[in-house]
Amino acid sequence: MDAGAAPGLEGPPQQEQISHTKLSADDEWNLQQERMYRLHRGHESMHLEMIVVFLCALVVAQVVLVRWRQRHGRSYNLVTLLQMWVVPLYFTIKLYWWRFLSMWGMFSVITSYILFRATRKPLSGRTPRLVYKWFLLIYKLSYAFGVVGYLAIIFTMCGFNLFFRIKARDSMDFGIVSLFYGLYYGVMGRDFAEICSDYMASTLGFYSVSGMPTRSLSDDICAVCGQKIIVELDEEGLIENTYQLSCKHVFHEFCIRGWCIVGKKQTCPYCKEKVDLKRMINNPSLPAVRPLRVDLQVVNFQRWERAFAGSVIDPKNLEN
Repeated sequence: MDAGAAPGLEGPPQQEQISHTKLSADDEWNLQQERMYRLHRGHESMHLEMIVVFLCALVVAQVVLVRWRQRHGRSYNLVTLLQMWVVPLYFTIKLYWWRFLSMWGMFSVITSYILFRATRKPLSGRTPRLVYKWFLLIYKLSYAFGVVGYLAIIFTMCGFNLFFRIKARDSMDFGIVSLFYGLYYGVMGRDFAEICSDYMASTLGFYSVSGMPTRSLSDDICAVCGQKIIVELDEEGLIENTYQLSCKHVFHEFCIRGWCIVGKKQTCPYCKEKVDLKRMINNPSLPAVRPLRVDLQVVNFQRWERAFAGSVIDPKNLEN
Protein backbone atom coordinates (compact mmCIF):
# COMPACT_ATOMS: atom_id res chain seq x y z
CA MET A 1 0.00 0.00 0.00
CA ASP A 2 1.30 3.41 -0.86
CA ALA A 3 2.17 5.74 1.97
CA GLY A 4 -0.06 8.51 0.59
CA ALA A 5 -3.20 6.38 0.37
CA ALA A 6 -5.50 6.30 3.42
CA PRO A 7 -6.63 2.83 4.47
CA GLY A 8 -10.25 2.00 3.75
CA LEU A 9 -10.75 4.99 1.43
CA GLU A 10 -10.67 3.33 -1.95
CA GLY A 11 -12.05 5.29 -4.89
CA PRO A 12 -15.29 4.26 -6.65
CA PRO A 13 -14.87 1.67 -9.39
CA GLN A 14 -14.30 3.32 -12.73
CA GLN A 15 -16.87 2.50 -15.43
CA GLU A 16 -15.30 0.82 -18.38
CA GLN A 17 -15.27 3.12 -21.38
CA ILE A 18 -16.28 1.66 -24.71
CA SER A 19 -14.04 2.61 -27.57
CA HIS A 20 -16.10 3.19 -30.71
CA THR A 21 -13.04 2.59 -32.84
CA LYS A 22 -13.09 -1.08 -31.81
CA LEU A 23 -16.78 -1.63 -32.56
CA SER A 24 -18.00 -3.12 -35.79
CA ALA A 25 -20.66 -1.41 -37.86
CA ASP A 26 -23.38 -3.73 -36.53
CA ASP A 27 -22.32 -3.22 -32.90
CA GLU A 28 -22.27 0.55 -33.32
CA TRP A 29 -25.73 0.45 -34.85
CA ASN A 30 -27.04 -1.64 -31.93
CA LEU A 31 -25.43 0.76 -29.46
CA GLN A 32 -27.12 3.75 -31.11
CA GLN A 33 -30.47 1.96 -31.01
CA GLU A 34 -30.02 1.19 -27.32
CA ARG A 35 -29.19 4.83 -26.56
CA MET A 36 -32.22 5.99 -28.51
CA TYR A 37 -34.43 3.56 -26.58
CA ARG A 38 -33.12 4.81 -23.24
CA LEU A 39 -33.60 8.42 -24.30
CA HIS A 40 -37.27 7.95 -25.20
CA ARG A 41 -38.20 5.49 -22.44
CA GLY A 42 -41.34 6.58 -20.58
CA HIS A 43 -42.55 8.90 -23.36
CA GLU A 44 -44.99 6.44 -24.93
CA SER A 45 -48.08 8.65 -24.44
CA MET A 46 -46.35 11.67 -25.95
CA HIS A 47 -45.22 9.59 -28.92
CA LEU A 48 -48.77 8.36 -29.47
CA GLU A 49 -50.08 11.92 -29.51
CA MET A 50 -47.38 12.90 -32.01
CA ILE A 51 -48.35 10.01 -34.28
CA VAL A 52 -52.05 10.91 -34.15
CA VAL A 53 -51.31 14.58 -34.93
CA PHE A 54 -49.00 13.57 -37.76
CA LEU A 55 -51.58 11.23 -39.32
CA CYS A 56 -54.29 13.91 -39.09
CA ALA A 57 -51.97 16.40 -40.75
CA LEU A 58 -51.27 13.93 -43.56
CA VAL A 59 -54.99 13.32 -44.17
CA VAL A 60 -55.84 17.02 -44.21
CA ALA A 61 -52.87 17.81 -46.45
CA GLN A 62 -53.83 15.05 -48.87
CA VAL A 63 -57.40 16.37 -49.15
CA VAL A 64 -56.13 19.91 -49.74
CA LEU A 65 -53.63 18.77 -52.36
CA VAL A 66 -56.23 16.71 -54.23
CA ARG A 67 -58.64 19.64 -54.34
CA TRP A 68 -55.85 21.96 -55.42
CA ARG A 69 -54.83 19.63 -58.24
CA GLN A 70 -58.43 19.27 -59.44
CA ARG A 71 -59.17 23.01 -59.50
CA HIS A 72 -55.78 24.52 -60.38
CA GLY A 73 -53.75 21.77 -61.99
CA ARG A 74 -51.23 24.05 -63.66
CA SER A 75 -50.25 25.94 -60.50
CA TYR A 76 -50.18 22.65 -58.58
CA ASN A 77 -47.72 21.15 -61.05
CA LEU A 78 -45.48 24.22 -61.05
CA VAL A 79 -45.36 24.61 -57.26
CA THR A 80 -44.77 20.92 -56.56
CA LEU A 81 -42.14 20.76 -59.30
CA LEU A 82 -40.31 23.71 -57.75
CA GLN A 83 -40.44 22.06 -54.33
CA MET A 84 -39.17 18.76 -55.71
CA TRP A 85 -36.30 20.64 -57.32
CA VAL A 86 -35.31 22.83 -54.33
CA VAL A 87 -36.15 20.80 -51.18
CA PRO A 88 -33.61 17.98 -51.86
CA LEU A 89 -30.89 20.62 -52.30
CA TYR A 90 -31.37 21.77 -48.70
CA PHE A 91 -31.17 18.25 -47.27
CA THR A 92 -28.22 17.18 -49.40
CA ILE A 93 -26.16 20.16 -48.24
CA LYS A 94 -27.26 19.73 -44.63
CA LEU A 95 -26.54 15.98 -44.53
CA TYR A 96 -23.50 16.02 -46.85
CA TRP A 97 -25.00 13.75 -49.50
CA TRP A 98 -22.40 14.69 -52.11
CA ARG A 99 -23.24 11.87 -54.50
CA PHE A 100 -26.83 12.99 -54.86
CA LEU A 101 -25.77 16.64 -54.94
CA SER A 102 -23.39 16.01 -57.86
CA MET A 103 -26.07 14.18 -59.86
CA TRP A 104 -28.64 16.84 -58.99
CA GLY A 105 -26.27 19.59 -60.12
CA MET A 106 -25.52 17.87 -63.43
CA PHE A 107 -29.21 17.28 -64.12
CA SER A 108 -30.10 20.87 -63.17
CA VAL A 109 -27.44 22.46 -65.38
CA ILE A 110 -28.33 20.47 -68.50
CA THR A 111 -32.08 20.75 -67.93
CA SER A 112 -31.78 24.51 -67.40
CA TYR A 113 -30.01 24.81 -70.75
CA ILE A 114 -32.70 22.67 -72.43
CA LEU A 115 -35.41 24.80 -70.85
CA PHE A 116 -33.64 27.95 -72.03
CA ARG A 117 -33.53 26.65 -75.60
CA ALA A 118 -37.19 25.62 -75.51
CA THR A 119 -38.38 29.06 -74.40
CA ARG A 120 -36.46 31.10 -76.97
CA LYS A 121 -38.26 33.04 -79.71
CA PRO A 122 -37.98 32.37 -82.58
CA LEU A 123 -37.69 28.65 -81.95
CA SER A 124 -34.90 26.82 -83.73
CA GLY A 125 -35.94 23.84 -85.83
CA ARG A 126 -33.44 21.63 -83.98
CA THR A 127 -34.69 22.50 -80.51
CA PRO A 128 -37.70 20.09 -80.32
CA ARG A 129 -35.50 17.12 -81.20
CA LEU A 130 -32.86 18.22 -78.71
CA VAL A 131 -35.49 18.56 -75.98
CA TYR A 132 -37.11 15.20 -76.61
CA LYS A 133 -33.79 13.39 -76.96
CA TRP A 134 -32.61 14.66 -73.59
CA PHE A 135 -35.79 13.82 -71.72
CA LEU A 136 -36.05 10.49 -73.54
CA LEU A 137 -32.58 9.66 -72.21
CA ILE A 138 -33.59 10.75 -68.70
CA TYR A 139 -36.71 8.60 -68.90
CA LYS A 140 -34.81 5.51 -70.02
CA LEU A 141 -32.18 5.94 -67.29
CA SER A 142 -34.80 6.49 -64.59
CA TYR A 143 -36.73 3.48 -65.84
CA ALA A 144 -33.59 1.34 -65.63
CA PHE A 145 -32.70 2.63 -62.15
CA GLY A 146 -36.23 1.96 -60.93
CA VAL A 147 -36.27 -1.61 -62.23
CA VAL A 148 -32.80 -2.37 -60.83
CA GLY A 149 -33.74 -0.91 -57.45
CA TYR A 150 -36.99 -2.87 -57.29
CA LEU A 151 -35.23 -6.12 -58.21
CA ALA A 152 -32.51 -5.47 -55.63
CA ILE A 153 -35.14 -5.04 -52.90
CA ILE A 154 -36.92 -8.26 -53.91
CA PHE A 155 -33.52 -9.95 -54.18
CA THR A 156 -32.75 -8.99 -50.57
CA MET A 157 -36.18 -9.86 -49.17
CA CYS A 158 -35.90 -13.35 -50.67
CA GLY A 159 -32.47 -13.83 -49.09
CA PHE A 160 -30.59 -14.29 -52.36
CA ASN A 161 -27.94 -11.84 -51.18
CA LEU A 162 -26.58 -14.55 -48.87
CA PHE A 163 -25.50 -16.64 -51.85
CA PHE A 164 -23.24 -13.79 -52.97
CA ARG A 165 -22.06 -12.95 -49.42
CA ILE A 166 -23.63 -9.49 -49.57
CA LYS A 167 -24.92 -7.99 -46.36
CA ALA A 168 -28.67 -7.48 -46.27
CA ARG A 169 -28.27 -3.85 -45.25
CA ASP A 170 -25.92 -3.10 -48.17
CA SER A 171 -28.13 -4.73 -50.79
CA MET A 172 -31.28 -3.13 -49.36
CA ASP A 173 -29.62 0.31 -49.28
CA PHE A 174 -28.56 -0.11 -52.90
CA GLY A 175 -32.09 -1.08 -53.91
CA ILE A 176 -33.75 1.80 -52.07
CA VAL A 177 -31.30 4.38 -53.42
CA SER A 178 -31.66 3.10 -56.99
CA LEU A 179 -35.44 3.06 -56.74
CA PHE A 180 -35.43 6.59 -55.33
CA TYR A 181 -33.21 7.88 -58.15
CA GLY A 182 -35.46 6.26 -60.73
CA LEU A 183 -38.67 7.73 -59.29
CA TYR A 184 -37.23 11.17 -58.52
CA TYR A 185 -35.58 11.88 -61.85
CA GLY A 186 -38.40 10.17 -63.73
CA VAL A 187 -40.95 12.57 -62.25
CA MET A 188 -38.67 15.58 -62.71
CA GLY A 189 -37.94 14.68 -66.33
CA ARG A 190 -41.59 14.16 -67.23
CA ASP A 191 -42.66 17.46 -65.70
CA PHE A 192 -39.91 19.50 -67.34
CA ALA A 193 -40.63 17.78 -70.65
CA GLU A 194 -44.29 18.79 -70.39
CA ILE A 195 -43.33 22.43 -69.71
CA CYS A 196 -40.94 22.48 -72.67
CA SER A 197 -43.56 20.89 -74.93
CA ASP A 198 -46.13 23.59 -74.08
CA TYR A 199 -43.65 26.41 -74.66
CA MET A 200 -42.40 25.04 -77.98
CA ALA A 201 -45.87 24.29 -79.33
CA SER A 202 -47.18 27.71 -78.29
CA THR A 203 -44.19 29.41 -79.93
CA LEU A 204 -44.78 27.61 -83.22
CA GLY A 205 -48.43 28.67 -83.13
CA PHE A 206 -49.94 25.32 -84.14
CA TYR A 207 -51.02 24.54 -80.59
CA SER A 208 -52.69 26.49 -77.81
CA VAL A 209 -53.50 25.24 -74.33
CA SER A 210 -56.81 27.09 -74.42
CA GLY A 211 -58.28 28.42 -77.64
CA MET A 212 -57.61 28.02 -81.35
CA PRO A 213 -54.17 27.78 -82.97
CA THR A 214 -52.74 31.03 -84.30
CA ARG A 215 -51.42 29.40 -87.49
CA SER A 216 -52.94 27.06 -90.06
CA LEU A 217 -51.19 23.75 -90.60
CA SER A 218 -50.16 22.62 -94.09
CA ASP A 219 -50.21 18.99 -95.10
CA ASP A 220 -46.41 18.82 -95.39
CA ILE A 221 -45.54 20.56 -92.09
CA CYS A 222 -45.01 18.86 -88.72
CA ALA A 223 -46.95 20.73 -86.03
CA VAL A 224 -44.48 19.70 -83.33
CA CYS A 225 -41.24 21.09 -84.80
CA GLY A 226 -42.59 23.28 -87.61
CA GLN A 227 -40.30 21.65 -90.18
CA LYS A 228 -41.27 20.24 -93.54
CA ILE A 229 -42.11 16.55 -93.87
CA ILE A 230 -40.02 15.01 -96.65
CA VAL A 231 -40.76 11.28 -96.29
CA GLU A 232 -44.19 10.14 -97.51
CA LEU A 233 -46.41 7.86 -95.45
CA ASP A 234 -45.82 4.84 -97.70
CA GLU A 235 -42.06 5.39 -97.90
CA GLU A 236 -39.29 4.02 -95.71
CA GLY A 237 -37.14 6.85 -94.39
CA LEU A 238 -33.39 6.59 -93.87
CA ILE A 239 -33.47 8.29 -90.46
CA GLU A 240 -37.14 8.22 -89.45
CA ASN A 241 -40.54 7.61 -90.94
CA THR A 242 -43.67 9.73 -91.09
CA TYR A 243 -46.52 8.87 -88.74
CA GLN A 244 -50.21 9.72 -89.19
CA LEU A 245 -52.68 10.02 -86.34
CA SER A 246 -56.33 8.98 -86.53
CA CYS A 247 -57.22 12.64 -87.22
CA LYS A 248 -55.19 12.38 -90.49
CA HIS A 249 -52.52 14.87 -89.39
CA VAL A 250 -48.98 13.70 -90.13
CA PHE A 251 -45.80 14.21 -88.09
CA HIS A 252 -42.20 13.16 -87.92
CA GLU A 253 -41.95 9.87 -86.07
CA PHE A 254 -39.62 11.18 -83.38
CA CYS A 255 -41.61 14.40 -82.94
CA ILE A 256 -44.96 12.72 -82.28
CA ARG A 257 -43.28 10.14 -80.06
CA GLY A 258 -41.73 12.88 -77.95
CA TRP A 259 -44.97 14.86 -77.88
CA CYS A 260 -47.19 12.00 -76.71
CA ILE A 261 -44.87 9.96 -74.52
CA VAL A 262 -42.12 12.26 -73.26
CA GLY A 263 -44.26 15.41 -73.18
CA LYS A 264 -47.26 13.60 -71.62
CA LYS A 265 -49.66 14.84 -74.31
CA GLN A 266 -52.53 12.59 -75.34
CA THR A 267 -54.05 14.83 -78.00
CA CYS A 268 -53.09 15.89 -81.50
CA PRO A 269 -50.76 18.94 -81.40
CA TYR A 270 -53.02 20.76 -83.86
CA CYS A 271 -56.67 19.73 -83.60
CA LYS A 272 -56.52 18.31 -80.02
CA GLU A 273 -58.25 15.08 -81.00
CA LYS A 274 -57.43 12.33 -78.51
CA VAL A 275 -54.55 10.09 -79.53
CA ASP A 276 -55.01 6.32 -79.38
CA LEU A 277 -51.94 5.43 -77.31
CA LYS A 278 -52.65 1.70 -77.54
CA ARG A 279 -52.54 1.88 -81.32
CA MET A 280 -49.33 3.90 -81.15
CA ILE A 281 -47.70 1.48 -78.72
CA ASN A 282 -48.60 -1.54 -80.85
CA ASN A 283 -47.35 0.17 -84.01
CA PRO A 284 -44.09 -1.48 -85.15
CA SER A 285 -42.86 1.82 -86.60
CA LEU A 286 -42.55 3.24 -83.07
CA PRO A 287 -40.43 0.57 -81.33
CA ALA A 288 -39.23 2.82 -78.51
CA VAL A 289 -42.71 3.73 -77.30
CA ARG A 290 -43.66 0.50 -75.55
CA PRO A 291 -41.29 0.71 -72.55
CA LEU A 292 -42.06 4.40 -71.97
CA ARG A 293 -45.12 3.86 -69.78
CA VAL A 294 -45.16 4.72 -66.08
CA ASP A 295 -47.91 4.37 -63.51
CA LEU A 296 -49.38 7.86 -62.96
CA GLN A 297 -50.46 6.93 -59.44
CA VAL A 298 -46.83 6.22 -58.54
CA VAL A 299 -45.80 9.49 -60.16
CA ASN A 300 -48.39 11.48 -58.21
CA PHE A 301 -47.43 9.78 -54.95
CA GLN A 302 -43.74 10.48 -55.55
CA ARG A 303 -44.56 14.12 -56.35
CA TRP A 304 -46.59 14.48 -53.15
CA GLU A 305 -44.04 12.63 -51.01
CA ARG A 306 -41.08 14.72 -52.16
CA ALA A 307 -42.89 18.06 -52.30
CA PHE A 308 -44.93 17.91 -49.10
CA ALA A 309 -43.70 15.11 -46.87
CA GLY A 310 -40.08 15.91 -47.66
CA SER A 311 -40.55 19.45 -46.40
CA VAL A 312 -42.05 18.48 -43.04
CA ILE A 313 -39.95 15.39 -42.26
CA ASP A 314 -36.24 15.84 -41.66
CA PRO A 315 -34.43 12.78 -43.06
CA LYS A 316 -31.76 13.22 -40.39
CA ASN A 317 -34.32 12.27 -37.77
CA LEU A 318 -35.15 9.07 -39.66
CA GLU A 319 -31.62 7.73 -39.70
CA ASN A 320 -31.99 6.28 -36.24
